[in-house]
Amino acid sequence: MLLKRIMTLLLALALPMPAIVAAGGDTTGADTPAPEKMTLLSINVRKADAHLLRSGSSTYLIDTGLKKGFDELYRVLRENGVDRLTGVILTHSHSDHTGGLKALMESDIAVEKVYTTAYFAPKKEDKVNPVLKALKNTDLEPVYLKSGDELPLDGGTLRVLGPLEQMTDPEEENSNSLVLLAEGGGGSILLTGDMEFPEEESLLAAGLIPHADVIKIGNHGEGDATSERLIAAVAPSVAVISTNTEDEPDTPDPRVIRLLKRYGITILQTQNAKNGVLITVSGGEVTYELQ
Repeated sequence: MLLKRIMTLLLALALPMPAIVAAGGDTTGADTPAPEKMTLLSINVRKADAHLLRSGSSTYLIDTGLKKGFDELYRVLRENGVDRLTGVILTHSHSDHTGGLKALMESDIAVEKVYTTAYFAPKKEDKVNPVLKALKNTDLEPVYLKSGDELPLDGGTLRVLGPLEQMTDPEEENSNSLVLLAEGGGGSILLTGDMEFPEEESLLAAGLIPHADVIKIGNHGEGDATSERLIAAVAPSVAVISTNTEDEPDTPDPRVIRLLKRYGITILQTQNAKNGVLITVSGGEVTYELQ
């Protein structure tokens, strides 16, 4: 009898136990979901801005570069498989941010919505917002954004931090720029448009500047933006600068470069890449490559 019990026990121990393995949540199988990720491709459009933000099914183009640079922008978008944009976001009215919008709207890339800042400080010769001009022969009306607004972003959030107030002097139009915080892939990216010191101070005073893993440096790295207070508050690990020194020799400003280096921040410049700088945030980790 004892021998029979021992044999039964040994047989039971030798049998596989699939139910227990399944309940334990084996994370090495083929059904394990891939980690969520968010990417930012800062496109080389010389001394201008164009950034492709992607998360899940959401694809946004933030600024459209200069009119004369649209062919290059279009090439990079199509090579990256873009045939539809969830939205185009124009941070402010300057031509190095809005110049490619009209040609984009006339291209074979479908645009679902167009967003821009609610604030505009026109020069006398430019009383009509360039965004409205570019949309004149389309069926789209711009959606005007202010601080506190949020845009849909699959797998994350896309929030408008600023501006908080309108700059009425045309010389301060840069500080009417939309400032956006994109969160996804376990990390965050701060996109500052051409924000200069006045807007920086406004947002810092209001406590609206958060930590972000990546910062898009404001105003092409010029010396009238990117204060030490801003960098200390954001504390990023990576900074990307959209500029071209041949187009504007004082960009990026040596002070800005010294500041970023002092804080141990990796500096990436679009002018050093053929197509642009690709930043990936996944599983809380930031990686980058020059394309």
